[in-house]
Amino acid sequence: QDLHLPTAVPKVPSSPRQEFPADWSIKTRILFMSSQPFTWTEHLKAQEEAQGLAQHCRATETTLPPSVQEPQLSTELRCAFQQSLVYWLHPSLPWLPLFPRIGADRKIAGKACPWAQDEALQQVLRSDWCVSFSSLYRLLKAGLCPYFYVCCPQFTVLFRAAGLAGSPVPSAAIAPTTRGFREALRKPSLLFSDPGIEFSLPFLEERDRRQKNSEDSLGTDVPEGLRGGSSAEDAEEPALSDDDDDDESFSWLEEMGVQDEVKKPDAFSIQLRKEKQEVRVDHRPESLALVRGSDTLTLLNLLINCRSLVAVAGPQAGLPPTLLSPVAFRGGTMHTLKARSGRAREPGGSQDVFSLEVQGPVLPQALRALTRLLGPAQRGAFRALLSTHQPSAAFNGCPAPLQAVGSHQDLPACGLPPKTLDQLRQCPTLGKSAIRFLEMKDYVFTWKA
Repeated sequence: QDLHLPTAVPKVPSSPRQEFPADWSIKTRILFMSSQPFTWTEHLKAQEEAQGLAQHCRATETTLPPSVQEPQLSTELRCAFQQSLVYWLHPSLPWLPLFPRIGADRKIAGKACPWAQDEALQQVLRSDWCVSFSSLYRLLKAGLCPYFYVCCPQFTVLFRAAGLAGSPVPSAAIAPTTRGFREALRKPSLLFSDPGIEFSLPFLEERDRRQKNSEDSLGTDVPEGLRGGSSAEDAEEPALSDDDDDDESFSWLEEMGVQDEVKKPDAFSIQLRKEKQEVRVDHRPESLALVRGSDTLTLLNLLINCRSLVAVAGPQAGLPPTLLSPVAFRGGTMHTLKARSGRAREPGGSQDVFSLEVQGPVLPQALRALTRLLGPAQRGAFRALLSTHQPSAAFNGCPAPLQAVGSHQDLPACGLPPKTLDQLRQCPTLGKSAIRFLEMKDYVFTWKA
């Protein structure tokens, strides 16, 4: 299954707001539609392109009027558009698509991979990648990089600076995970004398809280079949932790005096059943693991020294994970999103509209930058269909710790505009979903997830 195909637009929109919530998923494609043409995004002059790249490197914020009467003649608008398309990538191999990495074997198969059978070349690639990864983490700790992604063939890691997503400390979200990887996180490291990485499973903890609150509110006399999931979302999820203590479940046999005639499950069977419950969340959004504080450095060391991070067979064999960042870092290569204007048929409509297609990876700050420009340029009205790299949608479900609500750390030199930072500081509210449809009407947003 292609993990980044456009999905059907949900039917229930949000209430109108001046801003849409932060979406930490990575978009692979955005199709903007408007009654006004997007020709102002075409054929940028050499000076406009150069100015846009310089503005990105210097973190220059462009202030536009509420409405631009002649977008085609607005140099500020066209430069800002070029600025909004920039992202940084490592490694950079022009002939090889390096995002997405999950489910990308078909796209990479058949491409030239000279390192696949060359261990010396693989070592050079890995050493260079370790330098870039460490550089990004140091920038993040210093407040000079707001966030970055580590895209592996099996999972993706989102590192966020202190002050973002409602957390006063640096954090790292990993999705999807497996039981084996979670055990590797818990295992102490003999190489660095680390006691293991402390992490939480936010979706499972939230589910357990909902089930407990539901049972407490219903009381103990409610039939067993009515307990548990209290919403449609719960009905779609497997029962992940519904086992009680096995010894207590056999206490009624003792009361009848037949406990010796019934074979109780041994410790091995009990352990297998518990492991089966844990394995059921593998590769699902519920398996998202959240690491905070100093444990993020331990996670960095684990990932750098984790040999299984690089595939040993298949089209991605020997290729280090992809690093994606909104700001420059050591070894990073500047790339720009692909933008193409034209006409498109609106879903469910009967007439063509003007369109602007932007192909990813579209990072969170780029989504806001593009919508901020399209408001004045399209006279406050446009619609957008967003294709999400599905495994990254789980990053919208990391609640902040209770003591962190309302607290944040200033990040004035991280390369993002203040209003974009304000949006990214908010606690995630989209859960396991991501914004798939966005509309601006009269300069007010509605969205559907």
